[in-house]
Amino acid sequence: MNDLFSLAGKTALITGGSRGIGRMIAAGFLAQGARVYISSRKAEACEKTAGELASAGPCFALPADVSTMEGVGALTAAYSAREPRLDILVNNAGAAWGESYDTFPEKGWDKVVDLNLKTPFFLTQALTGLLRAAASAERPAKVINVASIDGLSVNPQETYSYAASKAGLIHLTRRMALRLAPENIVVSAIAPGAFASEMNRVARDHGDEVAQRIPSRRIGRDEDMAGAAIYLASRAGDYVVGTTLVVDGGVTLAR
Repeated sequence: MNDLFSLAGKTALITGGSRGIGRMIAAGFLAQGARVYISSRKAEACEKTAGELASAGPCFALPADVSTMEGVGALTAAYSAREPRLDILVNNAGAAWGESYDTFPEKGWDKVVDLNLKTPFFLTQALTGLLRAAASAERPAKVINVASIDGLSVNPQETYSYAASKAGLIHLTRRMALRLAPENIVVSAIAPGAFASEMNRVARDHGDEVAQRIPSRRIGRDEDMAGAAIYLASRAGDYVVGTTLVVDGGVTLAR
């Protein structure tokens, strides 16, 4: 049981890893002994975060815009040039768009759905060979999709493409899990609630106010997200297939 949550000897790639939830997960993986690669669209931010996290373990920046198929290919090539296998892939990069129903634009649909739903599928597809190289019956490779509680229950905010993309990602997780489990690649998801991040500025800037609407009476902490991801990525989560782990302090129950 001593190494149940250990990630020693594992390599991980986290998209959207320069800030917010991606950074929380990266820090957690490093603390558990993983070798971590983070990717984000902004090269300077990606390099800066990797440098800061490197004090806790081997962390490297692979800047890429995975919202396009060209970016997916570039990230796959960059990672493949450095590592012969991939133990853990975290599909975390995401976008949101809020606008009223009457004026919601096509660009707000395409930008969000492409990054939140299309990219996790095609990036995983592109990296499946490296995941297979790491996978075994004793120690499966892992894919963790970062969804949202907005894909499970209705948020009153008018974020139509975001809600639809996250609901789709939750079901896509199940479908991918069914296909890849026989190859010893375990696919699961996390549905975060309120965590302080650039995407969730309300939680970041008005945490005390948001906490009053959460049964646990607080917003999520870094270790809450890191702990959930470590559980799924480690041996502890080997038998958790196609499941979406809700990490929200009880918000979906209250809704």
